[in-house]
Formats: sequence, C-alpha cells, structure tokens
Amino acid sequence: MLFLVKLFPEITIKTRPVRRRFIRQLRKNIKSVLLEFDPGVTVLGEWDSLEVQTTTADPEVLAQISERLACTPGIAKFLKVDKYPLTDMDAILDLALAYYAEKLKGKTFAVRCKRNGKHAFKSTDIERFVGAGLNSRTEAAAVKLVKPEVTVLLEIKDDSVFIVRDQKVGLGGFPLGCQDSVLSLISGGFDSSVSSYLCIKRGLQTHYCFFNLGGKAHELAVKELALFLWLKYHSSHRVKFISVPFEGVVEEILSKVDNSQMGVILKRMMLRAADRVAASLHIDALVTGESVAQVSSQTLPNLAVIDAVSDSLVLRPLATSDKQEIIDMARTIGTEQFSKDIPEYCAVISNKPTTRARRDRIEREESRFDFAILDAAIADARAQLINDLINDFSETATAVEIVQRLDNHSTLIDIRHPDEQETKPLKLQSDKQPLELLSIPFYKLRSSVEELDKAKHYVLYCDKGMMSRLHAANLLDEGFQNVAVLDLSKGPRRA
Repeated sequence: MLFLVKLFPEITIKTRPVRRRFIRQLRKNIKSVLLEFDPGVTVLGEWDSLEVQTTTADPEVLAQISERLACTPGIAKFLKVDKYPLTDMDAILDLALAYYAEKLKGKTFAVRCKRNGKHAFKSTDIERFVGAGLNSRTEAAAVKLVKPEVTVLLEIKDDSVFIVRDQKVGLGGFPLGCQDSVLSLISGGFDSSVSSYLCIKRGLQTHYCFFNLGGKAHELAVKELALFLWLKYHSSHRVKFISVPFEGVVEEILSKVDNSQMGVILKRMMLRAADRVAASLHIDALVTGESVAQVSSQTLPNLAVIDAVSDSLVLRPLATSDKQEIIDMARTIGTEQFSKDIPEYCAVISNKPTTRARRDRIEREESRFDFAILDAAIADARAQLINDLINDFSETATAVEIVQRLDNHSTLIDIRHPDEQETKPLKLQSDKQPLELLSIPFYKLRSSVEELDKAKHYVLYCDKGMMSRLHAANLLDEGFQNVAVLDLSKGPRRA
C-alpha cells in the first residue's frame, strides 16, 4: 500500500532551508513509528509531499499504520493511493473508469484533481475531461460540483498520476525534533494532559514532571497517562518521566503557612522544583495546564506571583480555554477516561483562598517554610526514560511472569483501549473450550481490582506489553498471586 502524506501548511511557508529540515525530520519520525508494523517500510520525498510505501497487505496492520500516521505531528492529511506513470488524459480516464465505474452507479459525482509540476494541461482540464468521460461511460446520475455523493480524487505529480482510494486528516503541527524540549507538569487531570498534547503537536519534545501527592496509586495513574500519550503521539523520540515526592512539602505548608496563602505557595514550590529539574535536563521551558481564573490560584495576580520564582519560560497552552473545551479535547485525544478515573488529590484546601496574592505577603509566609524539605524532595526525584517506567514502579515488576501460551484455567484480561480492540480484535487459535476473556481498559483496571477474584490466574494483554506489565506489577502489590503478561509477538497461541 502506498500512502501520500501531505505536509502541515505552516511547514510549506517556511524558508527553503527550514522547510527541508522539517521534511527530513518528518521522514525520520514516520519511519521510526512505522518500523514496528513493517520493517520494510520506505519513506521518500523532499519538498511537497512524502510517499510512504508499505510491504504489507494485512488489513489490520494497514489500519494500525493509518492510525499511527494520523497521530504523527507534522502531517496535515494522508491519502491511500495507487501510483501509475503519467501518459495522457485518455489513460487517466481509463484508470478512473476502472476504479470508480461501480461506485458511480446512480450517484452524483465530481472530479477533483491536484497537480504539481510542469504539464501542458491544467488541473481543471483533467477535471473536465475525466468528468465528461465518466458521465458518458458509466451509469452515474449526473455531475454535481457542490456536495456530490461521490468525489473522484486524482493527484498528478511530475510524471506520475495517483488514484486516491481514501484520505484521512492528520494531526497537523510541526514534526517532533524540529523544536526544543519542554518539561510538562503533569497531574493526570484533564488540563495537564491536554496541555502536554498541544505541546507535542507543536513539535516540542515533551518530558513529564509529576509531583506525587497521593501515593503509589496516584503515581501509577499518572504514569499510565504519560505512557499513553507517548505511545500514541510522540514515540518517535525518547522522553523522560520525573517523579518528585511532594508529601513532605505539603505537610510543611499545612503546618507553617496561613490558610489563605497555601494554594499559591504550593504552586510556587512546584515551580521551584520543576525549574531545577528542567535545568538538570538542560530544558528552558515549563508547561502547565493552568487556565486563567479557572480556580482561585489561577487569577492573573496569582499567576504573576507564582511565575516569579522560576527562571524558566512558563508556557500555558490552555490559558484562555474554558473547562468544557478542555474536556472535549481530552475526549478527542483519548485521555478523558484516564482523567475521569484519577481522583482529585487536593493537597491543600484553603477556606478563603486569596485571588490577589501580594508578593511581600507570600514571601513572608514562605520565610517560615523549611526549604531543606523542598531540597530533599528534589534530591529524591526519580527520573527514567518513559519506556522504562515499569522497571522503577515496583520491586515486583521484575517478578511478573511473561507467557506465550494460555491454558483453559487462565482468565485473559485485554486491557487495551477500546479503539485498539476494535482496530485489531484479539484472535486466539484453538478448538478447545474457550478460556474466560475479560475486556477491561487499563484506565478502568485500578477501579475494578476489588471485583477480581484473587484465587484465579489472570493473564494481562496489551500490544506492546508495557501497560500490561505495569498493571501486572500493581496487581501483585495488591495481593494477587497468579498474575502474568501475555506476549503475542510470535503469534496467538493456546496451550
């Protein structure tokens, strides 16, 4: 299958050197994320579009490739096409007849042609010629230029003609690797996940910083959210996840700071810590999910006082977004279910929080704070590559059993996202009595633990094995004795 990838329009208006650099990076990123599906994939193109050629004809694999292209920053849209040598307009008409004759029966249609290169004809010449030929030589109802039932799509580039089978919208934005890195303060809520996504979409290599206020369960929930974002939107690049234990900082604030000032001071402590973490990673910008006036700490006066402690640039992609817009975007990018199931960890709750913090008052309150506690939290921060999250979550992670076969005494839990299950249904080859199969998406598995029978043998499955290992380790920590992870890299099998 051949895919024709169209660039995000803002790339095409860059200077020639910048445009070429962006396109080279996009080629590299596309190949990086598609190699797992097709080791023989090729990505070619230098200027106007890229040609992605796969060697597979498997519909499930092609669906996964399409999904990955749709989530790769820098792509405006991509077309499934067949490519032929360009000869004359009669040959183009013959190709259109072969592809569309059946589809046009009783339907109105229009021909749309995009052309690039030097030719003796214009795009409109092709549209008129092919449209007239299809109208007279098929059983089409009529030509209809506005809102036709079928649109015949053609692309002509230099000495090639492309018949478009299908087209899909891409993510847009800039290719990852063309911009600098940022450190996103991620809490697991709607706001921080969407703000992280917006930075990824803009081509920023986004690392994650998490302030742990709710213990191991909170950490697991945020790790799986960050892992989901990375796997779906920026797995072409290595990024880090940094976890900072902040319980001690919260206790110090609760015991030393005036009630009305606690929220602003907690944010200042987080920004101080993030600033130092970013400096250690040579990152110059922080990202937060704050939206102006959404909560008391996010008024303009409060944000100004909060930002005063940071030497880094602080980006707020959601500064003027309302909550419903943010939730709608979370739903679109796939993080809504994560955030809905993550409890709100309100570390400090003020009875009458200030909305107009004064810097002198805040600094006076902070003078009673023992900054050695903040230093200790930063020193105890744990940084790891995001694809290695499982190795640092729990000592039990290394004890998780990996199996390639299933028996009829096992209960298989498919923890993939529902979209993944629909795209690639799990097929187990066996003529024996079917084993018990449960479908529990990973973002719901934590809340479903109490419903599982600890006497049963559970085998968890996800495509890459990362999320399943993470949750298997958590189940072992919860007291489950018989937990394993299914590896189908060599094909689905039953014992």
